[in-house]
Amino acid sequence: MFFPKVAYAAEGGMEEGVQVVFELYGLEVTSEITTMWGVMLFLTIISFLATRNLQRIPSGLQNIMEFVIESLINFLAGIMGEARAKKYLPVLASLFITILISNYSGILPGAGHTPGLKAPTSNWSVTLGLAIVVFLAVQFYGFQARGPGYLKHFFEPLPFMFPLNIIEQFTRVLSLSLRLFGNVYGEEMVVAGLFALVPLFVPIPMQALGLLFGFIQAFVFTLLAAIYISEATEVHH
Repeated sequence: MFFPKVAYAAEGGMEEGVQVVFELYGLEVTSEITTMWGVMLFLTIISFLATRNLQRIPSGLQNIMEFVIESLINFLAGIMGEARAKKYLPVLASLFITILISNYSGILPGAGHTPGLKAPTSNWSVTLGLAIVVFLAVQFYGFQARGPGYLKHFFEPLPFMFPLNIIEQFTRVLSLSLRLFGNVYGEEMVVAGLFALVPLFVPIPMQALGLLFGFIQAFVFTLLAAIYISEATEVHH
């Protein structure tokens, strides 16, 4: 069944904690989930419009998307080489674009205060899920590129380092997820506090900086993911 269920604080009408927008067959749907649905729909529409009538000489939206993809390839090529940059572009570009748009959804008017609108990356569950995707991709691509020999790096430089190397892999998941979550959530709290104190004009510079910070966080997450995949797929001759 579909039940509206918006969570508000006892005073002031402001949401506190998790913003539950409604229940769907007994499952709570939060503002982060509805916003992520919006992000997915937005990216689907943009992808359709950019590729529905591909031209040899691009223009308009196709030109913008090709510029973004070429820029990502050039950036990743400096880390893992052009061949691997193109091979692993789908997962890395998907991470970058999804995180970027998710971050930017948090600076929309009313984000965090309007039920159903809140940056997905301001929730640790979301950033943890993205970090787990990176972890699984690293292991999969490592085995794909190096076969069983991929396991050797867990025992390097000495066999007794195996437990520490395993811990390092899981530490990466925590590091990736907490870094992204902490920065986005912290920025959201600062802007919310400024709006509560001075609703007009003063929070605007912070929102403008949010454009830069949102890009930097997406960039750093993708950079680290590319480094991890590059290390896992490096074939030593």
